Amino acid sequence: MPFIKTRDNVDLYVKDWGSGRPVILTHGWPLNADSWEAQALALAEAGHRVIAYDRRGFGRSGQPWSGYDYDSFSDDLAEVIEQTGATDATLIGFSMGGGEVARYMSRHGGKGIVKAGLISSVVAYLLKDESNPDGVDESVFEDQIKAPIRADRHAFFAQFAEQFYGVGFISSPVSAQVLHAFERLAAQGGIKGILDCVDAFSRTDFRPDLASFDVPTLIIHGTADKVVPIDPSARQAAAGIASATLIEYDGEPHGLNVTAQDRLTAELLDFARA
Repeated sequence: MPFIKTRDNVDLYVKDWGSGRPVILTHGWPLNADSWEAQALALAEAGHRVIAYDRRGFGRSGQPWSGYDYDSFSDDLAEVIEQTGATDATLIGFSMGGGEVARYMSRHGGKGIVKAGLISSVVAYLLKDESNPDGVDESVFEDQIKAPIRADRHAFFAQFAEQFYGVGFISSPVSAQVLHAFERLAAQGGIKGILDCVDAFSRTDFRPDLASFDVPTLIIHGTADKVVPIDPSARQAAAGIASATLIEYDGEPHGLNVTAQDRLTAELLDFARA
């Protein structure tokens, strides 16, 4: 391919590996499809067709001024599915990518999808309000994320990478090179999309979308996730999706696709071929 054109003329970079029953991967903020590298390679080597793409505004995809909302993201996903011809697919979303999965299931009726996965996902609803007391205060997103990004995005992402992977004062579950790679991927994103996506993943309430999950759904989340706390996300999503199986990774941070790479890869292989 490696690019497809969306309905509003945005180029999306698509990686399409292997053959067999498709597995479609949507990535987290502020990264791109390369963040799925270990799992994508293993799935393709196991006989799956793996489709992973860079969200608009990130990686090698176009950087339009607008369209950084979940209706648009789910429409982009629908374009990827249609133009790649993927059918009977397993759809897996990481972090903010879980929102695309949820909105695709409701807005597009889950067309072509036979299984779904939410990994360290923002679904069901992150923002704290009267209906969501376990959520995250609005000030975190405005004052601790968006404001520092505007001031010095590179310094912010260097610090955020440590939080993402659960780096502490004494020990680190990842190498310095992994942290640097995170910074490089984050640097590829356009500033408008980076900022707008904070609003999208923090303010979008996916609870109304949960009833649309009518396929087997795997939910995996780390109990020590400081980026997306487990209570308003995975536990709430599991309670609202009738077909969900929730697996909690004790002590794992947000970036468990790296810190628990082998375990997550094995879980996804089992889920995709079951």
